[in-house]
Amino acid sequence: MKKIHYREWGIESPRYWGLLAVLAAILAVSGLAALYMEHEGHWVTGMNNQIVWGIPHVFAIFLIVSASGALNVAALGSVFGKHIYKSLGRLSGLLAMALLVGGLLVLVLDLGQPTRLIVAMTKYNFKSIFAWNIYLYVGFLAIVAVYLYTMMERKAQGFYKPMGLLAFVWRLILTTGTGSIFGFIVARQGYDVAIMAPMFIIMSFAYGLAIYILVLMYTFKADGRELGDKLLFRLKNLLGIFVAAVFYFVLAYHLTKLYGTKNHEFEAFILRDGGIYTTLFWVGWVLLGLLVPMGIVFHPALGKSRGGIIAASLLVILGGLVSMYVIVIGGQAFPLPMFPDKVIIEAGFFDGVNGAPLHYAPSLPEFLLGIGGIAVALTATFIAVRMLKFLPASLADDVVDPHHG
Repeated sequence: MKKIHYREWGIESPRYWGLLAVLAAILAVSGLAALYMEHEGHWVTGMNNQIVWGIPHVFAIFLIVSASGALNVAALGSVFGKHIYKSLGRLSGLLAMALLVGGLLVLVLDLGQPTRLIVAMTKYNFKSIFAWNIYLYVGFLAIVAVYLYTMMERKAQGFYKPMGLLAFVWRLILTTGTGSIFGFIVARQGYDVAIMAPMFIIMSFAYGLAIYILVLMYTFKADGRELGDKLLFRLKNLLGIFVAAVFYFVLAYHLTKLYGTKNHEFEAFILRDGGIYTTLFWVGWVLLGLLVPMGIVFHPALGKSRGGIIAASLLVILGGLVSMYVIVIGGQAFPLPMFPDKVIIEAGFFDGVNGAPLHYAPSLPEFLLGIGGIAVALTATFIAVRMLKFLPASLADDVVDPHHG
């Protein structure tokens, strides 16, 4: 492998400032939406006292999970010794930090009352997985920052592999914590299963890599840099393997649930009778988010076209958002079994499993806040690559592979 040279993103200034202007407009609208919900209260959203995690949580959890997965590209070079991926490490670490910050900002702005953040920072209930995650998120940002320093500073090269290993282990713990948020909630039939933690880990691999591929292709295309097929095809094949693994875990999750008789009503709700949740599960997640991307990636012709790779990555991201909607909101929409094996004649608190599924209609401000998290991540990434040397000058085949003929 030839020596890789890095330089700042050299996209033309008018185009660059236009891109930032669009992102700034999105951020402004998202900020106004957050201010509106904070000022008026959460009654203006579709959330209620039963469905307390709405669309903002869908976007936030997706971004947090994707942040962990985006760092996986750097781990391939440092932890697993795959030299061909080492040149991708800087962008991998940057994107991981940007996605995590975007997701956490959405969570903070969705608290309803800003002073609750002070309570969360000063009083810890270590029986709560949320308290654990505060340390995991902050630790992730600090570790990845140092990890990036070892990549970019020649004097710190001796710490590159140890920091890579620490970052890799930490990201596994972080994603395990995110998945365990749901796995530890025994009151919700859709959440209470240990497979949630490993399923979130493999979902992070797929979603983070899909975002990474799109950002890599866009930044190189916009700047006229060469991105060879050898490295790109490796990334897309890896994406296909991760998506196939997600499909396996989704199958294992539902087979596990179906094995227990007590979960049959919930499974019927998600897989057959859940209306919008059933449609999103089969069409949005399984078909468009898993099967179609796998078909594109492993197709002998489509898998070798850049348009096909972009389409597959976009579908994986779309499927990732849908998967979080089904898991987060679908799991809350199924009524709590407050009185198992009893027929509820009348109840005013939506507390009977025999009752109708709980209704949730996302509001526009919720969507705008969630989209703002994505805009934050992209803005931070594009500013950073413009100012610092995160991107290789070239990833042509003869640069990444000395034996390329």
